[in-house]
Amino acid sequence: MTEAHIQAQIDQILARVHDGGRISYDDALLVYQHADLLDLAEAANARRQQLVPGDTVTYLIDRNINYTNVCVTDCQFCNFYALPGDAEKGYVNNKLILGGKIKEALELGATRILMQGGHNPDLPYDYYIDLVDWIHRTFPTIEINAFSPSEIQYMSEIGGRTWHQTLSDLKAVGLAGLPGGGGEILDDEVRKRVTPKKIMTDDWFGVMKVAHELGLITTTTMVIGFREELRNRMNHLQRLRDEQDDSLKRFGVGFNAFISWTVQIENTPLSRSRFADEYGATSTEYLRHTAVSRIFLDNIPHISASWPTQGVKVGQMALHFGCDDFGSTMIEENVVSAAGAITKASPVMLPHEIHRQIREAGFIPAQRNTNYEILRVFDTADKDADLQTIEDITQAASKQGNWAGVTLIE
Repeated sequence: MTEAHIQAQIDQILARVHDGGRISYDDALLVYQHADLLDLAEAANARRQQLVPGDTVTYLIDRNINYTNVCVTDCQFCNFYALPGDAEKGYVNNKLILGGKIKEALELGATRILMQGGHNPDLPYDYYIDLVDWIHRTFPTIEINAFSPSEIQYMSEIGGRTWHQTLSDLKAVGLAGLPGGGGEILDDEVRKRVTPKKIMTDDWFGVMKVAHELGLITTTTMVIGFREELRNRMNHLQRLRDEQDDSLKRFGVGFNAFISWTVQIENTPLSRSRFADEYGATSTEYLRHTAVSRIFLDNIPHISASWPTQGVKVGQMALHFGCDDFGSTMIEENVVSAAGAITKASPVMLPHEIHRQIREAGFIPAQRNTNYEILRVFDTADKDADLQTIEDITQAASKQGNWAGVTLIE
């Protein structure tokens, strides 16, 4: 196939995207390999406008909380976990610590907590039910998104329950959503090499299918840079699009957002591998992947930039490669930070700084909730209303009654 023939095919594929059409696996693989980066960006932005019209870029105020770091999966890209019995590094946060973290998040204006941990064999099934129930009763205004599909599978095994029983139990005591963590690359050829003890692809999607059936809010993630081939990445995206089609058809709901980032390997077993120099991905590769994902995943409404792993400047650029969301303020982040991500130095970006980053990229910032419902738009005429300091945010949260007078329920 000549270069001119390849370019003609690419032009036809990208024209189909601009017209709102769906592209195939082979189409996506071809443009992933050969399309000009800026042409991809233009097509990704066209798809973004088809799904989320306008110049608004959203963000979420939330906090990532880890209830335990004890884990038995030994993922090769993780420096966060501690093995059972490691009294020096391992922990299970008690309710006093968790309550303090949630109260602080509420003071900063958070509308959600995203809670995940390890696969801890010392925690019984009832621990998880009690934890969610306690948080929901103690802090009824905060939305609880917790436990990756892999954690759901693990606690189901511990409790001798099905995924449906486990998620139903958790939903009954206040669980609102399931984060898309633990996905990495959803292709077992890769998973068996880098995370062999953790959930495999069919089960990951199986848990999420039950979550969709129960009406839980879900997101989906992807991590690139595991020495995988482009076909492995496309296998992930194809499976994701197929599963989304099925969930939307059967239940009317599915994943509401997709986010990807590059693997962080500093201080992890991968950094000591003889292939260490081959792990990871460049910023350009991340932007190319983001654009292809936006183009191909035409049934997932939102795609978020990942400033915590890629840095704010690349995060700004991603807004021109199809992303309509700038992610979260974070407030706290421990997992990718332990592996060397940017958040190890600064785990929080306050709203006024997110506003600045979004505006500098040429967009209008807007605070959202987990369902991507707009809570407040900070347009150019409203700059003076931006919350500038932690004190301002605290006072605003207090006036709204989000946290004042909260007492811990034992």
